[in-house]
This record gives sequence, structure tokens and C-alpha cells, in this order.
Amino acid sequence: MDAVLSGQARRAFCAVRPPGHHATASAAMGFCLLNNVAVAARHALDAHGLERVAIADFDVHHGNGTQAIFADDTRVRFASSHQWPLYPDSGARSETGCGNVFNAPLPEGTDGAAFLAAWEDELLPFLDAFRPQLVLVSAGFDGHRRDPLAGLQLEAEDYAHLTARLVALADRHCDGRLVSMLEGGYELQALAESCVAHVDALRA
Repeated sequence: MDAVLSGQARRAFCAVRPPGHHATASAAMGFCLLNNVAVAARHALDAHGLERVAIADFDVHHGNGTQAIFADDTRVRFASSHQWPLYPDSGARSETGCGNVFNAPLPEGTDGAAFLAAWEDELLPFLDAFRPQLVLVSAGFDGHRRDPLAGLQLEAEDYAHLTARLVALADRHCDGRLVSMLEGGYELQALAESCVAHVDALRA
């Protein structure tokens, strides 16, 4: 975060384990001990004085912890696509925080075209209108068709395409500043392929 916000780097991918987006401010859950992306966002706001931070979460599970931490914080916009119904049984469209949360639940079996359409038609415009000074990404790759924990039908190329659109969003509003945090992904070959596709798009 400090490297990107000081101008030493434009973008970064943090290959962290365990993942973080289910952890709340006071409790670990869902394999997550600390909410890495929330810590990063608060550091950007409190230590670097940013006023608008966007968080894009494309993990197959809803980032309930991230949403809960920032539900009343107008400095942060949180946009999530996730399979519904699925653990942690949150992320309905009706959950909008203080107007700063947009959830796009996806049914089991959703393919890459429908996944990307949800981002292109709804989630990216929601973040774009915010004119963020920093883009953070909860990059979960457990929506891949080979992942055993859920039922979306995504491919590595779908993650590459969405990443390119998030990079374009960052280029448009915040001099390309984007930090991505690894979230889920439990089939190792699919995780490796998806991470490579994601990082290649970040480097473009």
C-alpha cells in the first residue's frame, strides 16, 4: 500500500494467505483471520489521507466482513459479485449499506459471459461514478469451474478480462493505483492459472 500510494509502484498483487474478506472487525471466520483488504483501505484513508477508496470483490463467496466494516463509511464503495445462495448467506441485492454497497448475486452455473455482464452493466459503473482515488481488489479465484467449493463456471480468461477493466478504472481516476489481495481459490492448478492471468492483466 505504501509503495503504491507513494508512487514507487502503480499496481501490486499481494499473494496473502490466509484470505481475509470474511473476517469482521472483531471476529475471524470462513478461513479468514484478519481482513487484509479492509486493513489496506483503512491505512489508505487514515495514514495517507485518501477520501474515496473503491473495493471490488469477485470471490465466489460474499465478502461479508468487508461489507460489515464499511457499511456506514461513505469514504468506501464496496462492489461484489458472488454465488447465491452460498456461504456466508449474505450479499443480497437489498444490502446496500449507506448507499455505498452494491451486491450482484449470481446463481450456481453462471458462466463467464454472465459474470462479466454483471460487472460491465452494474458493478463497474457503480464504482466508476465514485471516482475513486484508489482501487482495491479482493481477488478470489474460487469461481473457477474446477474449484470444489462452489458452482460458478469461470475460466482464467474471465478473470483476466475483468482485471483489465479494473485497471482501466484505476487509470481513469487514480493514476492507475490498484492493489489486489488474494482471497479464495482451492483447486491448485486453477488457482495458479487464474493468478497468472490476473497478474498479467495487472502488468499490462
